[in-house]
Amino acid sequence: MTFRPLHDRVVVRRVDSEEKTKGGIIIPDTAKEKPQEGIIVAVGLGARDEDGERITPDVKEGDRVLFGKWSGTEVKIDGEDLLIMKESDILGIIG
Repeated sequence: MTFRPLHDRVVVRRVDSEEKTKGGIIIPDTAKEKPQEGIIVAVGLGARDEDGERITPDVKEGDRVLFGKWSGTEVKIDGEDLLIMKESDILGIIG
């Protein structure tokens, strides 16, 4: 199935966080926070301004991004857990 988000929304796949701290302590799954870092899987065409002109998104597929802790809506597409969020929920692009 293909999925294309509408307007200024993006689909993000979370990246796995480290299982050890810098000191070498292993963190159990139950104590881990969900990562706030992900890779853009799909991007909408962009929102429209007051004049009806399309605003091109700043992110593209494949970008590695940071987003807010409570950002997005969790969905399952083709058995994969993904997030759908507005582009404005993205804090920045890594890399």
